[in-house]
Amino acid sequence: MSAATHPKTRIREGLPHPLGATWDGLGVNFALFSAHATKVELCLFDHDGSTELQRIELPEYTDEVWHGYLPEGRPGMVYAYRVHGPYAPDEGHRFNPNKLLLDPYAKGLVGELTWDPAVFGYTLESADDTSFDERDSAPFVPKCRVIDPAFTWGHDRAPRVPWERTIVYETHVRGFTMRHPTVPEALRGTFAGMTEKSVIDYIKGLGVTTVELLPIHAFVNDSMLLDKGLTNYWGYNTIGFFAPDVRYTATHAINEFKEMVAHFHAAGIEVILDVVYNHTAEGNEHGPTLSFRGIDNASYYRLLTDKHRYYINDTGTGNTLNLSHPRVLQMVTDSLRYWVTEMHVDGFRFDLATILGREPDGFDEGGGFLDSCRQDPILSAVKLIAEPWDIGPGGYQVGAFPPGWAEWNDRFRDTTRAFWKGDEGTAADMATRLAASGDRFNHRGRKPWASVNFVTAHDGFTLNDVVSYNDKHNAANGEDNRDGHSDNRSWNCGAEGPSDDAEIVALRDRQRRNLLATLLLAQGTPMLLAGDEFARTQQGNNNAYCQDNEISWVDWDIGAAGLALAGFVRHLTALRERFPILRRARFLTGAYNDDLGVKDVTWINANGAEMTEEDWTNPATLCFAMVMDGRAQATGIRRPSGDATLLWVLNGYHEVVPFTLPEIAAGRNWSLLFDTMLPAPGSDEVFGFGHSYDIAGRSTAMFVLRPG
Repeated sequence: MSAATHPKTRIREGLPHPLGATWDGLGVNFALFSAHATKVELCLFDHDGSTELQRIELPEYTDEVWHGYLPEGRPGMVYAYRVHGPYAPDEGHRFNPNKLLLDPYAKGLVGELTWDPAVFGYTLESADDTSFDERDSAPFVPKCRVIDPAFTWGHDRAPRVPWERTIVYETHVRGFTMRHPTVPEALRGTFAGMTEKSVIDYIKGLGVTTVELLPIHAFVNDSMLLDKGLTNYWGYNTIGFFAPDVRYTATHAINEFKEMVAHFHAAGIEVILDVVYNHTAEGNEHGPTLSFRGIDNASYYRLLTDKHRYYINDTGTGNTLNLSHPRVLQMVTDSLRYWVTEMHVDGFRFDLATILGREPDGFDEGGGFLDSCRQDPILSAVKLIAEPWDIGPGGYQVGAFPPGWAEWNDRFRDTTRAFWKGDEGTAADMATRLAASGDRFNHRGRKPWASVNFVTAHDGFTLNDVVSYNDKHNAANGEDNRDGHSDNRSWNCGAEGPSDDAEIVALRDRQRRNLLATLLLAQGTPMLLAGDEFARTQQGNNNAYCQDNEISWVDWDIGAAGLALAGFVRHLTALRERFPILRRARFLTGAYNDDLGVKDVTWINANGAEMTEEDWTNPATLCFAMVMDGRAQATGIRRPSGDATLLWVLNGYHEVVPFTLPEIAAGRNWSLLFDTMLPAPGSDEVFGFGHSYDIAGRSTAMFVLRPG
């Protein structure tokens, strides 16, 4: 008879580590951190979590950890906690044993949150968060399930794609497969759906190396959205940092996630998770009591120093996790190690990562969390990508993260969009972005790959919408179009939204190719948003976080133009792989190599001469070229095989510019690799030095140096 049904279940002292519920083959050890609790009760439920069967007081308290061991415990057992202690909001304490609480270390969850007044620690009807609510929340909240971590990984190996060869593909598990024609309907929107051969073959065929999944940790749907008939589609509202969200499973088993990872690894593709450790779904002082708040509010959250009743809100979501506390820091790093060691993921993209490096005195690149990652033998060996901003003081930190980290580079996004829509005065900044933003990242031995370049991401317009809309169109979000960014640096090319005008259609097609070429061929690590390769649209919505429908789901009904664009993307990724100069492990600086008599990069004006200070400072300069010389390796460093010299011409001006192809080496010619004015990749047409090449308005072309 199991512990869940035995009326006289006896509990032993157990161990204070590891935290969470751990099945050891004989029983289950339970361990929960709380520095300020006075008593912790383990609550056992039936298999679906609908009926509470038993409450057992954890018998031991060691180093601020409450713990006990159930010798009759088994995988599949459903449990949660009730934590006793002072209810004193003004002192930062919000204990309420009437509220059933999730284990922060739970590996699996059962059920979903129902927004009932009972889930709040205070009396919701009074709107006074210092009041005390005595209603039992158990019928309305999810519970935890003990798991058996056993899984046969077979010959699974992490692809370990070198950073300089990495091309990231950002997508959403649900949105990517919900409309996929070859994914069985029962598997759409799930990890199992992502394992379909057609899905993996398509991603592999694009030439990308690394799939970055929007949050898959267990999360909560906001009551505000549910009231509007919407949901938290993106999932940036985490309540469980160790548990995959069951809504993304077809089998309700966590091994489905492991199977997905194994399939991607077998194809040589890495899996990176977008993770949210900056806040939780419990919100501010008016939010529900679901886990951390009721376990030890004063430890888990950053509170105002002089008013402990209130939360520091550097996230814009109501609360901020307190990573300055050693046990909270431990929880986050334990979670990360779990996803690497047990779930075999290859890295993480950290939402609002500045918060993770913020100590009480502000952002500190030597702060506890960032130092923990640098010295940890597991975490330091995987890909770590920061979103280096938040809304707190000193929140913008692009380029300020320590060595070993890559960072989303919004400077690349903004400059690239502005240049291609023809904004004056953008040439010099554009050149810097093409060279991996050395102004931000070229220090302390950091490499070009530290700049994660993107022109679009899940947050904002899609590529198609960048060239089709001047303004956001977020009416479907129910916020009167007030949400989302207004400064999109987008341009509709002459008409707002869809157009049948042939000139507008052709210009938009070219602009998409321009943006994609800039993204995939610039120095740094490119990140492509899923569906951009065939011009997916969100109908002008630039904040589709709550649109779990056709607005966000990838539409696989790809027309001829979409297929052609996807073919162009494959051509670009093949060029990046073919020419190592496009993915250098060192920054291009323009330094002269005396031994070889060449520069690694030379900037050329339309006359075929080297750019001058006057050229750079002229706001009308919108046409220039970049010569990347494959011969210019430092003395004593072996030149990579297949290196070449490339000429990249960019014309952000609206009219044709006759561009004089520069002379580089005697007895050579320039061979065209592509021109975005052409609907298909280049045909290796050869041009001599000094040839005047007509580069069309708003287009870009690349050439490779060939023997004469």
